[in-house]
Amino acid sequence: MNNNYHQAKFLLSCPSLKGTPPDQGYEVIFAGRSNAGKSSAINTITLQKKLAKVSRTPGRTQHLVFFELDADRRLVDLPGYGYAKVPEHIKKQWQIDMGEYFAKRQCLVGAVLVMDVRRPLTSFDQMMLDWCVNVNLPTQIILTKSDKIKKGAASNALLKVKRAIEPYPYVNAQLFSSLKKQGIDNLGARLDTFFAYVD
Repeated sequence: MNNNYHQAKFLLSCPSLKGTPPDQGYEVIFAGRSNAGKSSAINTITLQKKLAKVSRTPGRTQHLVFFELDADRRLVDLPGYGYAKVPEHIKKQWQIDMGEYFAKRQCLVGAVLVMDVRRPLTSFDQMMLDWCVNVNLPTQIILTKSDKIKKGAASNALLKVKRAIEPYPYVNAQLFSSLKKQGIDNLGARLDTFFAYVD
């Protein structure tokens, strides 16, 4: 896996699209329902324990958080707005902002959709997937917390997701565990293609 991920550093946090970095270079988003393990996945792939803050209160992070790999490449931690405790008006504004982000952000080159292996393809997950598919955005689905269930159950969950995404040519799915460091190489390889580290 490319060493640049290990050099990731916090760039900025912004509550709306107005404060985002210039629309140039390469951006890959990490998106997922609150408490799906999104921050843990970012920390695992970058080999940093506290780069992305892991909140004990799901839905607490309501900003877009940008992490810089180098001058041209960024990871973006999207708000986890699928949680019930987030006020409805914030959810609606988030949907408007994200719709605009997906439609207009030219430097957006890939997405990592984070789903809890025990509850994949929720309505929120499907909304995120639809946005990615609608703009032909290459997407890697990671089914997190695979260590929490038996191997057979994890394999069945992965098969279910793979069947659901069969119509989409740019979408792949894999198992992932931050605790057991499972799936890091697969995710790293896909990120390498997103960021044009490899052809």
